[in-house]
Amino acid sequence: MPLVAEGVPPVDLAAKPPPGQHVDVATGWGPVRLHVRETPGPAVTAETAVHLHGLAGSSTNWTDLAAVLSVKLRSIAVDLPGFGHTEPPRGFPCTRQANAEAVIGLLEQLPAPVHLSGNSFGAAVAVEVAGQRPDLIATLTLISPAMPDLRLDPRRVSDPRIALAMVPVIGARTRRQLAAVTPAERTEQLMRLCFADPDVVPPHRFAEAVAEFEERDGLPWAGPALGRTTVELLRSWLVPPARSLWRLLPEIGAPTLVVWGAQDRVVSVRKAPRTALLIPRGKLLVLPRTGHVAQMERPRIVARAVLGLVESDNW
Repeated sequence: MPLVAEGVPPVDLAAKPPPGQHVDVATGWGPVRLHVRETPGPAVTAETAVHLHGLAGSSTNWTDLAAVLSVKLRSIAVDLPGFGHTEPPRGFPCTRQANAEAVIGLLEQLPAPVHLSGNSFGAAVAVEVAGQRPDLIATLTLISPAMPDLRLDPRRVSDPRIALAMVPVIGARTRRQLAAVTPAERTEQLMRLCFADPDVVPPHRFAEAVAEFEERDGLPWAGPALGRTTVELLRSWLVPPARSLWRLLPEIGAPTLVVWGAQDRVVSVRKAPRTALLIPRGKLLVLPRTGHVAQMERPRIVARAVLGLVESDNW
């Protein structure tokens, strides 16, 4: 079976993100009302794909990929707690493990098993889910997963001041500086960081991203949640090896596709071979002229690869 599926028909990628709805799930930190966006498949009996975004992202990061996958799969794109329209419950710790617990609560309500995919921090959460509940996972797709990477490179955060905003004393001044950055400027910064070529972003997708930043500015929990999640991710990179995310990869039993952009400036593509090799049924796809968000930069290619994984009988 080839790495990518053949004969994927063309799909209009100009459509707006699908409307969202809230789903109540139970966690150890209390109930969470996860906001999700559903893209229907070709039939009500279609298998389900679930998608998890990265830091500073949301369910809209999967709009184009889900549209292409709809020839075969129903897609559910999730706003993780603190992002998009999902308000984190009081006391939610914003860790990879806590996010995984919320996702597991959602998957338990869906026809199992599902085809789970994640990008960056969302891919790290997906690894945690696959390790804890292999019974819920049919296949796993990891797009530039946030594997521990201790290079001193501030570019990997869309704006390094996000983490500084959580620090006592200097945090207040940093928060004032962030408030002075317009949503359009923040969108430009994020796309310069995450895309190998920001010019590939269609104007309508840029406008949607700006509108989303404007909306998040009105949510009192959005900024603090992003800061805390960023800090917790960086903390998870500093734990002893026995507790590292690397240790979870050999425990993944599902067929797994690892996708990485050759020009990823957030998590180096140098981590890609080790990531794929540690997963017993892992395969690697490195895409040229692609950055940190391959599902947004190359949705048709990534969709073909995902469908190749789903349709394979000998992965």
